[in-house]
Amino acid sequence: MSEKVALVTGAARGIGLATTHLFIEQGWRVAMVDRDGDALQAAASGLNEASPFVYDVSIPDEVDEMVGSVTNAFGRIDAVVNNAGVADFGPIEETGFARWRAVMATNLDGVFLVSQACISALRATKGAIVNIASISGLRASTLRVAYGTSKAACIHLTKQQAAELGEYGIRANCVCPGPVRTKLAMAVHTPDIIASYHDAIPLNRYGSEREIAEVITFLCSEKASYVTGQIIASDGGFESTGVGLPALRT
Repeated sequence: MSEKVALVTGAARGIGLATTHLFIEQGWRVAMVDRDGDALQAAASGLNEASPFVYDVSIPDEVDEMVGSVTNAFGRIDAVVNNAGVADFGPIEETGFARWRAVMATNLDGVFLVSQACISALRATKGAIVNIASISGLRASTLRVAYGTSKAACIHLTKQQAAELGEYGIRANCVCPGPVRTKLAMAVHTPDIIASYHDAIPLNRYGSEREIAEVITFLCSEKASYVTGQIIASDGGFESTGVGLPALRT
Protein backbone atom coordinates (compact mmCIF):
# COMPACT_ATOMS: atom_id res chain seq x y z
CA MET A 1 0.00 0.00 0.00
CA SER A 2 1.87 3.05 -1.27
CA GLU A 3 -0.90 5.64 -0.94
CA LYS A 4 -0.33 8.01 1.94
CA VAL A 5 -2.63 7.74 4.96
CA ALA A 6 -3.84 10.55 7.19
CA LEU A 7 -5.40 10.02 10.60
CA VAL A 8 -7.83 12.87 11.27
CA THR A 9 -9.52 13.25 14.65
CA GLY A 10 -12.79 15.12 15.06
CA ALA A 11 -13.53 14.08 11.48
CA ALA A 12 -17.31 13.84 11.66
CA ARG A 13 -17.93 17.50 10.90
CA GLY A 14 -16.44 20.95 10.39
CA ILE A 15 -12.74 21.41 9.76
CA GLY A 16 -12.02 17.71 10.29
CA LEU A 17 -14.50 16.66 7.62
CA ALA A 18 -13.35 19.37 5.20
CA THR A 19 -9.76 18.19 5.72
CA THR A 20 -10.81 14.59 5.06
CA HIS A 21 -12.40 15.59 1.75
CA LEU A 22 -9.35 17.58 0.68
CA PHE A 23 -6.94 14.77 1.56
CA ILE A 24 -9.00 12.41 -0.61
CA GLU A 25 -8.94 14.90 -3.48
CA GLN A 26 -5.16 14.95 -3.17
CA GLY A 27 -4.88 11.18 -3.41
CA TRP A 28 -4.61 10.24 0.26
CA ARG A 29 -6.58 7.69 2.23
CA VAL A 30 -8.05 8.84 5.53
CA ALA A 31 -8.73 7.25 8.89
CA MET A 32 -11.65 9.30 10.21
CA VAL A 33 -11.78 9.32 14.02
CA ASP A 34 -14.60 10.71 16.15
CA ARG A 35 -16.45 9.75 19.32
CA ASP A 36 -19.84 10.60 17.78
CA GLY A 37 -20.47 7.32 16.02
CA ASP A 38 -23.70 8.25 14.25
CA ALA A 39 -22.32 11.49 12.85
CA LEU A 40 -19.08 9.79 11.85
CA GLN A 41 -20.82 6.97 10.00
CA ALA A 42 -22.94 9.52 8.14
CA ALA A 43 -19.90 11.63 7.25
CA ALA A 44 -17.92 8.61 6.01
CA SER A 45 -20.78 7.25 3.91
CA GLY A 46 -19.80 7.15 0.25
CA LEU A 47 -16.14 8.03 0.88
CA ASN A 48 -14.36 5.04 -0.63
CA GLU A 49 -10.92 6.28 0.40
CA ALA A 50 -11.85 6.80 4.04
CA SER A 51 -12.82 4.56 6.94
CA PRO A 52 -14.53 5.55 10.21
CA PHE A 53 -13.08 4.68 13.62
CA VAL A 54 -15.26 5.47 16.63
CA TYR A 55 -13.00 6.34 19.56
CA ASP A 56 -12.62 9.02 22.25
CA VAL A 57 -9.17 10.62 22.02
CA SER A 58 -9.24 11.65 25.69
CA ILE A 59 -9.18 8.04 26.91
CA PRO A 60 -5.70 6.44 26.81
CA ASP A 61 -6.85 2.85 26.29
CA GLU A 62 -9.14 3.89 23.44
CA VAL A 63 -6.32 5.82 21.78
CA ASP A 64 -4.00 2.82 21.86
CA GLU A 65 -6.73 0.60 20.43
CA MET A 66 -7.56 3.20 17.79
CA VAL A 67 -3.99 3.49 16.52
CA GLY A 68 -3.72 -0.31 16.35
CA SER A 69 -6.96 -0.50 14.38
CA VAL A 70 -5.84 2.19 11.94
CA THR A 71 -2.43 0.62 11.30
CA ASN A 72 -4.04 -2.80 10.86
CA ALA A 73 -6.51 -1.38 8.36
CA PHE A 74 -4.16 0.83 6.36
CA GLY A 75 -0.67 -0.51 7.06
CA ARG A 76 0.84 2.93 7.68
CA ILE A 77 0.26 6.46 8.99
CA ASP A 78 1.85 9.38 7.16
CA ALA A 79 0.11 12.26 8.89
CA VAL A 80 -1.80 12.88 12.10
CA VAL A 81 -4.22 15.80 12.27
CA ASN A 82 -5.22 16.42 15.88
CA ASN A 83 -8.43 18.30 15.23
CA ALA A 84 -10.81 16.92 17.88
CA GLY A 85 -11.78 19.67 20.27
CA VAL A 86 -14.31 20.90 22.78
CA ALA A 87 -15.52 24.50 22.57
CA ASP A 88 -16.91 25.46 25.99
CA PHE A 89 -16.99 29.17 26.75
CA GLY A 90 -17.85 30.80 30.07
CA PRO A 91 -16.67 33.34 32.66
CA ILE A 92 -13.74 32.41 34.89
CA GLU A 93 -15.86 32.47 38.04
CA GLU A 94 -18.37 30.06 36.49
CA THR A 95 -15.79 27.58 35.23
CA GLY A 96 -15.68 24.77 37.75
CA PHE A 97 -12.89 22.22 37.83
CA ALA A 98 -15.00 19.53 36.14
CA ARG A 99 -15.74 21.91 33.27
CA TRP A 100 -12.04 22.87 33.06
CA ARG A 101 -10.98 19.22 32.96
CA ALA A 102 -13.55 18.32 30.31
CA VAL A 103 -12.01 20.90 27.98
CA MET A 104 -8.43 19.92 28.77
CA ALA A 105 -9.15 16.20 28.38
CA THR A 106 -9.92 16.54 24.67
CA ASN A 107 -8.13 19.73 23.62
CA LEU A 108 -4.80 18.97 25.29
CA ASP A 109 -4.71 15.41 26.61
CA GLY A 110 -6.12 14.08 23.34
CA VAL A 111 -3.43 15.79 21.29
CA PHE A 112 -0.72 14.40 23.56
CA LEU A 113 -2.13 10.88 23.63
CA VAL A 114 -2.80 10.50 19.91
CA SER A 115 0.53 12.00 18.87
CA GLN A 116 2.47 9.84 21.29
CA ALA A 117 0.67 6.67 20.24
CA CYS A 118 1.45 7.40 16.57
CA ILE A 119 5.18 8.08 16.96
CA SER A 120 6.27 4.59 15.93
CA ALA A 121 4.13 4.66 12.78
CA LEU A 122 5.27 8.20 11.92
CA ARG A 123 8.94 7.26 12.38
CA ALA A 124 8.48 4.58 9.73
CA THR A 125 7.09 7.07 7.19
CA LYS A 126 8.94 10.23 8.35
CA GLY A 127 5.48 11.66 8.72
CA ALA A 128 3.86 14.83 9.97
CA ILE A 129 1.80 15.99 12.93
CA VAL A 130 -0.54 18.95 12.56
CA ASN A 131 -2.25 20.11 15.74
CA ILE A 132 -5.30 22.34 15.45
CA ALA A 133 -5.22 25.03 18.13
CA SER A 134 -7.04 28.36 17.81
CA ILE A 135 -6.51 32.06 17.61
CA SER A 136 -7.70 31.90 21.23
CA GLY A 137 -4.40 30.24 22.09
CA LEU A 138 -2.47 33.21 20.73
CA ARG A 139 -4.52 36.07 22.14
CA ALA A 140 -6.67 36.35 25.22
CA SER A 141 -10.37 37.05 25.00
CA THR A 142 -13.32 36.90 27.34
CA LEU A 143 -15.10 33.66 28.26
CA ARG A 144 -12.18 31.46 27.17
CA VAL A 145 -10.26 30.63 30.35
CA ALA A 146 -10.34 26.87 29.72
CA TYR A 147 -10.59 26.87 25.94
CA GLY A 148 -7.90 29.50 25.34
CA THR A 149 -5.55 27.98 27.90
CA SER A 150 -5.94 24.52 26.37
CA LYS A 151 -5.12 25.87 22.93
CA ALA A 152 -2.11 27.83 24.19
CA ALA A 153 -0.81 24.61 25.75
CA CYS A 154 -1.40 22.82 22.45
CA ILE A 155 0.76 25.43 20.73
CA HIS A 156 3.65 24.79 23.11
CA LEU A 157 3.17 21.03 22.87
CA THR A 158 3.65 21.39 19.11
CA LYS A 159 7.02 23.07 19.67
CA GLN A 160 8.05 20.30 22.05
CA GLN A 161 7.09 17.70 19.46
CA ALA A 162 9.09 19.47 16.76
CA ALA A 163 12.14 19.75 19.01
CA GLU A 164 12.09 16.13 20.12
CA LEU A 165 10.81 14.27 17.06
CA GLY A 166 12.77 16.06 14.35
CA GLU A 167 15.66 13.60 14.65
CA TYR A 168 13.25 10.90 13.46
CA GLY A 169 12.21 12.95 10.43
CA ILE A 170 8.83 13.71 12.00
CA ARG A 171 7.60 17.26 11.49
CA ALA A 172 5.13 18.95 13.87
CA ASN A 173 3.25 22.15 13.15
CA CYS A 174 0.19 23.92 14.50
CA VAL A 175 -2.69 25.69 12.76
CA CYS A 176 -4.63 28.34 14.68
CA PRO A 177 -7.94 29.07 12.96
CA GLY A 178 -9.64 32.37 13.52
CA PRO A 179 -13.43 32.72 13.22
CA VAL A 180 -14.68 30.08 10.77
CA ARG A 181 -18.06 30.13 9.09
CA THR A 182 -19.36 26.81 10.38
CA LYS A 183 -23.02 25.92 10.80
CA LEU A 184 -22.59 26.04 14.57
CA ALA A 185 -20.91 29.46 14.54
CA MET A 186 -23.60 30.92 12.34
CA ALA A 187 -26.28 29.48 14.62
CA VAL A 188 -24.88 30.94 17.85
CA HIS A 189 -23.18 34.18 16.71
CA THR A 190 -25.52 37.13 16.98
CA PRO A 191 -25.55 39.84 14.29
CA ASP A 192 -23.57 42.07 16.71
CA ILE A 193 -20.89 39.41 17.15
CA ILE A 194 -20.66 38.80 13.41
CA ALA A 195 -20.35 42.53 12.74
CA SER A 196 -17.70 42.88 15.46
CA TYR A 197 -15.64 40.05 13.98
CA HIS A 198 -15.88 41.56 10.52
CA ASP A 199 -14.71 44.92 11.89
CA ALA A 200 -11.77 43.32 13.73
CA ILE A 201 -10.55 41.03 10.92
CA PRO A 202 -8.46 42.76 8.24
CA LEU A 203 -9.97 40.55 5.50
CA ASN A 204 -13.40 41.59 6.83
CA ARG A 205 -14.94 38.11 6.80
CA TYR A 206 -15.02 34.71 8.44
CA GLY A 207 -12.85 31.96 7.03
CA SER A 208 -14.21 28.76 5.55
CA GLU A 209 -13.58 25.19 6.65
CA ARG A 210 -11.99 24.54 3.25
CA GLU A 211 -9.52 27.41 3.72
CA ILE A 212 -8.32 25.92 7.01
CA ALA A 213 -8.09 22.47 5.42
CA GLU A 214 -5.85 23.87 2.67
CA VAL A 215 -3.29 24.96 5.27
CA ILE A 216 -3.50 21.63 7.12
CA THR A 217 -2.96 19.48 4.04
CA PHE A 218 -0.10 21.71 2.88
CA LEU A 219 1.71 21.17 6.18
CA CYS A 220 1.26 17.40 5.78
CA SER A 221 2.61 17.42 2.23
CA GLU A 222 6.10 17.24 0.78
CA LYS A 223 5.74 20.90 -0.14
CA ALA A 224 6.28 21.62 3.58
CA SER A 225 9.16 19.15 3.97
CA TYR A 226 11.40 21.72 5.69
CA VAL A 227 8.69 23.28 7.85
CA THR A 228 8.44 22.20 11.48
CA GLY A 229 7.77 23.80 14.84
CA GLN A 230 5.68 26.53 13.22
CA ILE A 231 2.49 28.13 14.50
CA ILE A 232 0.36 29.36 11.61
CA ALA A 233 -2.66 31.55 12.23
CA SER A 234 -5.21 31.04 9.48
CA ASP A 235 -7.36 33.92 10.62
CA GLY A 236 -7.69 36.64 8.02
CA GLY A 237 -5.20 38.75 9.98
CA PHE A 238 -7.25 38.73 13.20
CA GLU A 239 -4.27 37.97 15.46
CA SER A 240 -2.45 41.03 14.24
CA THR A 241 -5.09 43.55 15.21
CA GLY A 242 -5.36 43.49 19.00
CA VAL A 243 -7.33 41.76 21.73
CA GLY A 244 -10.91 41.46 22.82
CA LEU A 245 -14.28 42.13 21.26
CA PRO A 246 -16.88 44.06 23.28
CA ALA A 247 -19.73 42.08 21.69
CA LEU A 248 -18.27 38.83 23.07
CA ARG A 249 -18.36 39.87 26.75
CA THR A 250 -21.74 38.30 27.38
